[in-house]
Amino acid sequence: MRKNWLDNLRWFTVLLVLFYHVFYFYNNKGVFGGVGGFDPDPMKQPQDIVLYILYPWFMMLLFLLAGISARYSLEKRSAKEFRKSRTLKLLVPSTIGLLVFQWTTGYFNVNCGAEHPDLSQVPVLIRWLIYSVSGSGPLWFAQELWVFSLLLLLIRRLDANDKFRNLCAKASTPIIILMGVLIWFGSQFVIMNPRPESLDGMYNLYRPAAYFVPFLMGYFVFCNDSVLGRVKAMCIPMTVCAVAAGVALCITGWGMDYTSPQYLTGWLNCLYAWLMILAVMGVFMRWFDGTDRFCAYMNRSSYGFYVLH
Repeated sequence: MRKNWLDNLRWFTVLLVLFYHVFYFYNNKGVFGGVGGFDPDPMKQPQDIVLYILYPWFMMLLFLLAGISARYSLEKRSAKEFRKSRTLKLLVPSTIGLLVFQWTTGYFNVNCGAEHPDLSQVPVLIRWLIYSVSGSGPLWFAQELWVFSLLLLLIRRLDANDKFRNLCAKASTPIIILMGVLIWFGSQFVIMNPRPESLDGMYNLYRPAAYFVPFLMGYFVFCNDSVLGRVKAMCIPMTVCAVAAGVALCITGWGMDYTSPQYLTGWLNCLYAWLMILAVMGVFMRWFDGTDRFCAYMNRSSYGFYVLH
């Protein structure tokens, strides 16, 4: 039986990703990419508040939901079937599609940025490869998720009898608190830029450790009905706490590069991200656990929207 709240939250988060990138493209906070802001002063341009609100948590949430989906998928498929399906869905469009189609995105990324290199003297084949790599864009999510899925097949052998999952089901509240600590721990693994004067953010956009942790949480922890029930029951106070943490984070971090190691590893950033993930999950379980023709269409099409954007 499908989890309607899970499907609805997935496509809703994909829409948030698209919404985020509209503002990201014109940010003036020093974040790599885009065409630059409307004002050189990073303390101005108030619309950038959208970036501070969304960036800490929405990709973590997508990976957590992917972990839950992986659990449900492996309950119906063998490891071999799971590996094949994930390869066809994730690796193929993020590699072949990258070389065939996404190079056009790379062309605009390279030539339309605020400071773009002159590649006119570079051979066409080399330019195509440069554009292809630069055009990966949102496909990094599919690439990382494919790697995570293969690693999961190895890790699950260590708990073949689901002892850890059963433990999480019995101690839902302590486990939820522990998972927040692990979110902070995973966020500490960022690649420090050896050249401080250059853009730190380009080194830390994809943060595999910070995303692998919620992916495993989804598979081992949030597949339990007892844990999900606890999250659902706490959704209102959790939302209040998440909003308070978000306001504090935006006030203290306004004007900073929100993809820098200094920002990403902060305890307030990690606390807000975890509270927001729990709050949004609880809200969707409580009030958006249904479906209709529109929701069904968005569920079918959301991955295509993500890749295309």
